[in-house]
Formats: sequence, C-alpha cells, structure tokens
Amino acid sequence: MTTSTERVPRRELPQTLWSLRRAFALVAVFSLVVNVLMLAPTLYMLQVYDRVLASRSELTLLAVSLITLFLLAVMATSEAVRSRVLVRAGRRLDERLSSRVFHASFAAGLGPSAGVPSRAFGDLIELRQFLTGPGIFALCDAPWSPVYIAVLFLLHPWLGVMAIGFVLNQAALAWFGHRHTVAPLAVAGEAQAEATAYLKSKLRHAEVIEAMGMLGQLRQRWARRHQNHLARQHAALGLAGRVTACSRFVRYAQQSLALGAGALLVIDGQLSPGAMIAANVLMTRALVPIDQLVSAWRGFVGARDAFARLGRLLDAHPERPRIVATAIPSGAVRLSDVVARAPGRAAPLLDGVSLSVAAGTVTVVLGPSGSGKSTLARVLVGLWPCDSGSMLLDGLPIDHWSRCELGPHIGYLPQDVELFEGSIAENIARFGEVDAARVIEAARAAGLHETILRFPKGYDTPVGAEGGLLSGGQRQRIGLARALHGDPALVVLDEPNANLDDAGEAALLAAVQGCRERGRTVFLISHRPGIVEAADRLLILREGRVQIEGPREAVVAALKSAQPPAIHPAPLRPEPVSSPS
Repeated sequence: MTTSTERVPRRELPQTLWSLRRAFALVAVFSLVVNVLMLAPTLYMLQVYDRVLASRSELTLLAVSLITLFLLAVMATSEAVRSRVLVRAGRRLDERLSSRVFHASFAAGLGPSAGVPSRAFGDLIELRQFLTGPGIFALCDAPWSPVYIAVLFLLHPWLGVMAIGFVLNQAALAWFGHRHTVAPLAVAGEAQAEATAYLKSKLRHAEVIEAMGMLGQLRQRWARRHQNHLARQHAALGLAGRVTACSRFVRYAQQSLALGAGALLVIDGQLSPGAMIAANVLMTRALVPIDQLVSAWRGFVGARDAFARLGRLLDAHPERPRIVATAIPSGAVRLSDVVARAPGRAAPLLDGVSLSVAAGTVTVVLGPSGSGKSTLARVLVGLWPCDSGSMLLDGLPIDHWSRCELGPHIGYLPQDVELFEGSIAENIARFGEVDAARVIEAARAAGLHETILRFPKGYDTPVGAEGGLLSGGQRQRIGLARALHGDPALVVLDEPNANLDDAGEAALLAAVQGCRERGRTVFLISHRPGIVEAADRLLILREGRVQIEGPREAVVAALKSAQPPAIHPAPLRPEPVSSPS
C-alpha cells in the first residue's frame, strides 16, 4: 500500500507529453493575447460609429485606425508564434516517441501475439497532428467564449442572454451529431478496413488463386464485404450530411437573429448603431470557438483513442534497460521447466522443457509435426516469451540481453525465410556495414558463393520484394548465409534443408561441422534422417514435452531397442518434402 508521500511514476506516454508542458503553456499565453486582441475590431467599430462619425474628426479616425492596425499586427504575430511553437513541440514529440514506437511495434509482433500493430505509427501521426493543428487551438480558444458573452452583457443584457442561448443550441447540435454520426462512421471504417485487408491477403496468393480457378469464389466473398462497407458508409454519410445542413442553417439563422435583435434595441433607443454592429461581431466571435470544437471533435476523439492505444502499446512493451555486454557470449544454453503457450489454445506448445547444452555442441531436434519444435527455436533466440521457466544464455536470461548487442552473436533461420528488398550482399550482411570478406565467407559456408557469381550483378543482385526474384532453394540458402554471417555463438536453424538439393544439404552439413570446430552452439530442426549424422546430441519432442534427450549414440540405441517403450522411431523417418526449386 502506497502512502500519500510516495510518488506514483507516470506512464511513459503521459510523461512524454508532460515534458512538453512549457510549449503548451506558451501556446496558452499567446492564445490569451490573440483572444484579447480579437476585441480590437469591435472596439474600433464602436469608436468609428459612435465617436468619429459624431465628431467628424479625421485625426481621431487616423489615431484609432493606427492603434487598431498595431493591435491586429500583434495578434497576427501571436498567432504565427503559437503555431510555430506547436510545430516544434510536435517535432520533439515525434523525436522522443518514434524510436520507442518502432521498437514496441516489433516487440508486439513477436511471440504468440503474432501480429505487428501496423497502425501504431498512424496513431502517433494522428496524435501529433491534433496537437499541432487547429484542434488544440480550438481547445485554447474555447474558454474565451464566456469573455465575449460577458462583453455582450455589458452592451445589453438581452444580447448576453441571446448569446448563451445560441451557444447552448450549438452545443446541443454538436452532441447530437457526435452521438448519431461518429459510431456509424466508425463501423463503416471498420467494414472498409476488413474488405481491404481481405483483398490484400488474397493478392499475396495470386498465383495459387489463378492456377486453381478460385478467383470467382473469392471475388464473391470480397463483394459481400465491399457491399457491406458501401451500405454502412452510405447510411453514415447521409446522416452526417443532414446533421451538417441543420447546423449550417442554425448558424446562419443565429447571425441574422442577432443582427435583428440589435436593430430592435437601436429602434427602442437602448443601443447605439455602433454597438449594434459590434454586438453582431462579438456574437459571431463567441460562437466561433464552439464551431471550431464541433469541427475538431472528431479529431479529438481520434487523438484520444490513438493516445490510449499508444499508451497501452508502450506500457505493454517498456524500454529494456541497456545492458553493456562485458564479453562475447560463448553459446552455453540452459532451459529450465520452460512452458510456452499460444493464445486461444489450452494445451501449452512447450510443457516443462528442460535442457542443458554446453557451448560448441550440435543438437538436432526431431519430432512429429505440431510437437513444438519451431516454438522451441523461437524460445532459444528470445522471440517467444516463456509463461514459466527460463531460457539462459551463458547463465543470463535471454530477455535481459540488449537485442542490438546480442543480435550479431545469434544466427536464426526460420521455416519461412524472409528476405528484404535490397541486394544479396545487404541481406547476408543483415543490412549492416557490408564487409565483402565476411559476406563471401558466409556465402561459402552456405555453399552459395559460386551460385551468386553466376548472377548478372553477383552479390549486388537485387532480391526483389520479399525475395520474390529468387527460387525457394536460393532464398533458403541466402537465409542460411545470413544466419552464419559474423560467426555467431548460437545458431538456430529451423528446417534449413527443406528446399535444398543434395549439394545444398552437403553444404549445410559442412557449415554445421565448421560451427562445431569453431566452438559454436548449433540447434538444428529437421525431418530428414541424414542430418542426424551431424549431431552431438539428439532431442526428441512429442506434444511439447521432451521424450528423450542425450548423446546421439545413446538416443539412437534407445530408439532401436524401443526403450523407453513410449518412444517411436517415426521422427527419424523422412517425411515427404517438396522437390527443391
């Protein structure tokens, strides 16, 4: 239980906004100046109609005009300065948060959550634009409406009462419009996003759809989503249009009624003609902040929701403390009762996995499909969080390492090899500094050097978007070379020979042997029995549990003798694989 003297730490996003409080305070001060000087045209009208025209003094007109021009120049300068202050504040906000949002977005896409929040940067842009746009000016100007209404009361009480009635009327219209249009428009936007996402997901598999004649059926499904979006958008926009038309009618009617009320007071001798004109201007000015709030309300709601989403993202993935590595990791791995789960699945993917592997050991992981092999690979490189238990690298929990410092010492090849737009050399070098000697060394280790030299531009050959210009086997071997680049201490290869021919598999075995000779730790997941010969130790998983683990000869002997009885040698048999590209 915290005491009243204890400070509760602010959440990261509110704390970042709090650090910009001086900029917002300056904006408030300049807004005060702007709104006070907004009275200058009103006072000018009063002086011209009630004093200059009555006295017919040109000198008085000149003096009043010069003073008013000076005040208007100060007002314009204040508006420009407050805009400049907000723009700079928005830039500082982006500088402080863009890197954090970038890293938090990638952290949110790791592990069982499986899905990068792509709208995180959109939320940051929406929040920044609101804080630097007309929305924040509307919030700063709104408190000055009572000041203008107070001046109207000074001119005549009935003018003040009428202004209050107009303000309440505008507020009621704004509330009605928000309640009846925002929700339908949000639903229409969600329907549009669903239809667009469905279409994009199918375009990524255009070859399969065209080859098997699935286009007609998928078009019908997309058309249903598209029609749902159009229907919802039509209804929402129709209602929004009617509300906007009513709001404009009321606004224009109010201006005319205010002028008519002023004229009636002039006829009764209760108001001067100059005060009548000034009252009409003040009435309009009192309603402008309300109109601005109505116009900015949707932006405010969007910025509020973006603020909440960004806050949840940053709080769920706090910045890791920077750990300065005192030594290069040796690659010793220890897993203690690791349990890993996936959302929506009752049974854990890994259930109490314990393992201790010394540096320089080659471990081959076997098991039927769905036994947790790929999940184990992700746990080993720190991509999948453990619900319980621990994954230690050189005795230190892997999530305590700085990813930027640890990354060069880890080689990882997933089942689905992802290459990025750029050259072959850049992909192998992990888009860091391209050291030709190290890139060629990694390519040779993957048995890819001669193949690359046959490309028109050699190592400078572009791979295309997602490696689309290469075959499956070529992508896999480039991914293998990337995993071996820099001679990492821990290498985790998930089905590295799925698309390899005999020459590629021989190169893989040679690369694994080279890692062993250099004292590197290798975890190799495969269904092919030939790769077992490269192993120092074998690990067999079944239903997320370690079925048997130990030196290769002992495990093979136990399997051949059917000991323990629960072990079945099926994992050592090759499963059907697609022919190499």
